[in-house]
Formats: sequence, C-alpha cells, structure tokens
Amino acid sequence: MKQFCLIVFSLTFLFSEVNKDEVTSRDFSKVEIETLVQDSTLNVRALEIIKAEFSAPAYLTSIGEFGIIFPNSIFKHVDSLKGKAFYNHKINLSNDTLKLNFRALGVTKKGGFGITIGSPALLYKLDADLEKNKVVYQESHPSVFYDSMDFWNDQEGIAIGDSVEGCLSIIITRDGGSTWEKLSCDNLPKGIENEGAFAASDTNIAIVGDNTWVATTAGRVYYSPDKGKTWEVFETPIVKEKDTEGIYSIDFYDELTGFAIGGDYTKPDDNAANKIRTNDGGKTWELVSQNQNPGYRSCVQYIPNRGGKELVAVGFKGIDYSSDSGSSWKHISDEGFYTIRFLNDSVAYAAGARKISKLLFK
Repeated sequence: MKQFCLIVFSLTFLFSEVNKDEVTSRDFSKVEIETLVQDSTLNVRALEIIKAEFSAPAYLTSIGEFGIIFPNSIFKHVDSLKGKAFYNHKINLSNDTLKLNFRALGVTKKGGFGITIGSPALLYKLDADLEKNKVVYQESHPSVFYDSMDFWNDQEGIAIGDSVEGCLSIIITRDGGSTWEKLSCDNLPKGIENEGAFAASDTNIAIVGDNTWVATTAGRVYYSPDKGKTWEVFETPIVKEKDTEGIYSIDFYDELTGFAIGGDYTKPDDNAANKIRTNDGGKTWELVSQNQNPGYRSCVQYIPNRGGKELVAVGFKGIDYSSDSGSSWKHISDEGFYTIRFLNDSVAYAAGARKISKLLFK
C-alpha cells in the first residue's frame, strides 16, 4: 500500500470557478455527517483536501500525527480493507523526546508541509514514508508561534505567526518548500503589541491568484497584491477589545469578495460584531448579521462555484449556513468542528476534537 501513499502528493489538482451571474438560487436546510475517523486522542485543526482522480483529506494533529484518508476503492485488492469505506494512513512524527503540536498544513502537487506551534517552530516537509520527513525551517524565540500556512502555487508558499520583535511573523518559500525565509520587519507594516493570529482552524490566510490576505487577533487584515513581496494593513470593525477576541478565520471568493468571522471563544454565544464582509478586496469592511447568530466560530469558508453567495461557518457550537453572502445565517447542526474544507458545492470534510468527518449538505 505504500506505493499509493507515496504518489498521492504527485497527483494533479483540479479547480474550477463559475460566473456569479450563472448561479441559480438554493437554500440548504440540513447536513448529513459521516464520521471517517474517531479517536479520543484526536485533535485536528489542520486539514486540507488533495484533489485528483480521487480526493483524499490530509491532516495534522496536536500530538504530531500526519494522516491521509484514502477511499478504499484504490485498495480493492487488500483483503483487510473489505467492507471499509476508507483507509486512514497515519504516521506519528513525535517521539519520546520530541512532542509536536501542529496547527497548520499546506499541500502542493509535489508534497505536504506542516509547522508546529511554540518554540522552536519546526517546519516539516511531509512524506507518507516516515524516513523521508525532514525539517526544512526552524526558528527559536520566546514569542514564536506559527498559526497558518498556504501556497500560491507549487513553488511559492507562506506561513504566518504571532508578532516577534515588532511585526507579524511571515515566512515565505520560493523554491517549492526546500527553503524558507522570514520577512524583515522593515518590509512589513508595524505590528500592534501582542498582535498575532488564532491557531484555531488554519484559515488565517486567504489566497486568490497573487493576492493574499492575513487576519489577526487585533482585528486587522494584512494585504499583499504580489505574493508577499509588499504589504499594507487595513482596519476592520470586528470585536477585538480582549485577548480572546478578533478575527479567527478569513476567506475570499474572488479578488474583491471576502468574509471573516470571529468573536470570543470563551463566550461563544456572543454574536455582536463578530461577522464582517468586504466587497473591495479588503480595503473596507462592514459588520453583517449584527447581534444575530452565529456567535463565535473558528472557521468560515465560501462554498465553491456558488458566486460568493453561500458560506458555511463551523465551531465547537455547531454548523451554520448562509445563502445571502453572510447577511443572514441558518443553524443546521449542533455537531461541533474546528475547521472545514469543501470538495465541491455540496460535499466537505471537517475536523475537530476526536473526529474527522465527511459532510453532505442538502
């Protein structure tokens, strides 16, 4: 089976978009949830979908595990898999002396990458063959804490973390992840004291083409039009007075249309000033669904190919859906998750405490 695991990151990714004017209206009212993996030790905030001839969720855990969930159809000849719908291939990067906590995962056609929280920050180039996993970047500092990772393409990627010595931590690769370089504070907007990002769902970064947006605990949005070469920062009206408040998740449907969500995880039912929207590429933001549910959520994602009209937000208090660009929301499940990624316009994978699941929206 190893040969299947080793080729998974070399498969071609498939993406498609649709014109906003071509989308017909619909309104989900429920979600069917199929549990793929359930384990009392499982805690997943880093989740991505490998999209190719088949799709496979890949994940990293808080105890150093790296996993890929394959459909069993590619393992039909393996007797031990008879009757199973999937095969969870998992390896543990931690050992007796090295305890790893991953909150960020990025994938390209050529491989996967994950970075640990805390100091030292260890950025791994991942492989289903344990012996091929290796650290390609390391950083030690009392304040170092990386929160999220994403890629513009197979060669260029970015990871972001809390402020160190006056500015947000941003590291970038331009060679497919072999080497990473940290941006100097001289090339970044001045940070706010203790500004960082919430490592809650690995969705602090949004990328559309060369455009990049980074959401912070201070309720600010950093923007780069050129894959991290230059930056500016925009203020938002989201709630941000306390350390537990700010933007927890951000997503963009296209270069202009974006949404962010947050709140206070210690008061998850509070729903004032925790949902914001932009129609000008993040330059200005407006509060939406003010004093209406949902309250705190750790992740928000646009549903693909729906013209920027449909969003789903998840958190440990459940799943919510909007069909009008976030102006109003419908609570469709009490099932709690930390993060979600869409495979298409009705199927998603979600992960959280003790489980990874497949979601079918209806």
